[in-house]
Amino acid sequence: MKELTVGPNDAGQRLDRFLMKAVPLLPSSLCQKYLRLKRFKLNGKAAKGETRLRAGDVLSLYISDEFFEKPSDLNAYRKVATPKLSIVYEDENILLADKAPGMLCHHAEGEPPERTLLANIQAHLLLTGAWRPREENAFTPALCNRIDRNTGGIVIAAKNAEALRILNEKIRDRELDKRYLCAVLGVPRPPEGTLRGFLFKDAAKNRVYVRTNPEPGARTAVTDYRTLASRNGLSLVECRLETGRTHQIRAQMAAAGWPLLGDGKYGGKAAQAGGEEKQALYSYRLTFDFPTEAGVLTYLRGRSFTASRVDFAEKYFPGYDYH
Repeated sequence: MKELTVGPNDAGQRLDRFLMKAVPLLPSSLCQKYLRLKRFKLNGKAAKGETRLRAGDVLSLYISDEFFEKPSDLNAYRKVATPKLSIVYEDENILLADKAPGMLCHHAEGEPPERTLLANIQAHLLLTGAWRPREENAFTPALCNRIDRNTGGIVIAAKNAEALRILNEKIRDRELDKRYLCAVLGVPRPPEGTLRGFLFKDAAKNRVYVRTNPEPGARTAVTDYRTLASRNGLSLVECRLETGRTHQIRAQMAAAGWPLLGDGKYGGKAAQAGGEEKQALYSYRLTFDFPTEAGVLTYLRGRSFTASRVDFAEKYFPGYDYH
């Protein structure tokens, strides 16, 4: 028998969902069976899966010890001796990291899990004492948004469950303003406007296709753009997503005739002239544009954060101040 005490980061969760996080090796079907057999006691009494937990609750688990062994990939942060992080901002609730192009946000098959942005953030929080895994039952610091491997930019990490819940809601309700910088081939005409269309995703090819008219499986895509500077056949463009689709900026800019520099997938060989192999795209500015209540994160309302450096902008548009 094991006993777990519910902490602040676990409060408010359903019992069954908490169990799947606190005991990750316990199969979902077996968890439901054990709930029916009353193998789990909440404050000494049998409890249902939908029961909401409160801080201080004591959960007694009458199950085999084998289910409490943590899978090795959940401890990737322990393999990070020196975290590789560019921290834009950090407080008691959140951390904003400037992810370098080429780094994965989350673990992917065939890649060392300790090289991900998440593992490095967790290692940093562990070393600074901001996160104490032994005092947590189910919560681990988590990323609230993600960026493609070869795209750089600001990624938000939540340091507690309440911050994670609020940020997930704000992102879902589009109450965060994210701006992207990209270097494109050519000069956009008009210099400022909105690209509208429908994106059809081919999962097997990890590629999307722009359609003018709606069709089954295609989703609406809207991108606002503004040309900031043009030089030597390239333009520096700021984009804002009104919808968040896979490869949206890359596909829509290419379809409009201005493929991103380095983007061979959507721009072909011409886009990779000069040896650029990563798309020139960066999530460079984040504003917490909360029009509604934000709970413990209300203090962030109206605050804006910008990446300190965007390499392709410095290289191809020297002297231009994009901050």
